[in-house]
Amino acid sequence: MSEPDFWDNKEKAQSMMEEISSLRGKIEPFRQLEQGVDDLEVLKELAAEESNLAEREKTIAEVETEYHRLEAKMGEFELLQFLSNPHDKVNAFFTIHSGAGGTESCDWTDMLMRMYQRWIERRGFKSEIVDIQLGDEAGIKSVTLKVEGEYAFGYLQNERGVHRLVRISPFDSNKRRHTSFASIDCVPELDDTIEIEIRDADLEVDTFRSGGKGGQNVNKVETAVRITHVPSGVVAACQLERSQAQNRATALNMIRSKLYQIELDKQRAESDRQYSEKGEIAWGSQIRNYVFQPYQMVKDLRTGIETSDVQGVMDGNLDAFIHASLRGIERGDSDGNS
Repeated sequence: MSEPDFWDNKEKAQSMMEEISSLRGKIEPFRQLEQGVDDLEVLKELAAEESNLAEREKTIAEVETEYHRLEAKMGEFELLQFLSNPHDKVNAFFTIHSGAGGTESCDWTDMLMRMYQRWIERRGFKSEIVDIQLGDEAGIKSVTLKVEGEYAFGYLQNERGVHRLVRISPFDSNKRRHTSFASIDCVPELDDTIEIEIRDADLEVDTFRSGGKGGQNVNKVETAVRITHVPSGVVAACQLERSQAQNRATALNMIRSKLYQIELDKQRAESDRQYSEKGEIAWGSQIRNYVFQPYQMVKDLRTGIETSDVQGVMDGNLDAFIHASLRGIERGDSDGNS
């Protein structure tokens, strides 16, 4: 950076700055942890050498407080080491689709959207609805959120799969227990450095009037765009912007991201097959059960993590599930050795 010609090529310089920022983001927390360990050792020595009983107890309490603070920081740092793939740090397109079951599944999709929006807020991320299709009677048929924040895709990528709900249906006058399904997909928001070849001849573009929940963002002109990539069958839609051109650009970016994720999944599946690993990633695999009746339990079928605090989970308390999945904790392996 100190070279006089560093900024002659602005694009290269900007790329270098981003790389430097990324490296600093990994090195500085490690250095802070090292310093924290050294400080803790000094504090322990002071406590051991203190002759005054009251002062010694006070210092020991400080040691315990600092230890727990350092332990929490260590856990956060460790978790980030699992987010080392090139696209883990980027924004994400997060899509929820209702399964078979009509109104029941549409209502479940709506509940899941609120749950993830609350987790996103807790995390300090931002989200906006890119596309939404409302249910015929209630709820949502499908919704796509753009989630913005550092490591948004890294944290959310393992939420892909089918989420199953068991409850007494509020739509059933006989108060019978119903099972509903919704599927989740998540792809990274790609930048221009990723080359995905998409021919215009392979695209079908439809326009329609945008609309949203409660009649929000309803336009009198067809600004919303739906793009279908014919060879793969991948579909993406956007009605976020007021400009058709902007919506088209966003939808096309989502197509590129989905095609890229499909290719990654193929490579991962082939790797799993070659090394005979369990738990092959596949779209449509059931990953989590949410049971409201006859008992209350949320259980992740991949990691075995479970909780009876159903309300807390629906209010966005998902860290236990997301962290366990990132750490590679397998069912029955509480130490995380996978």
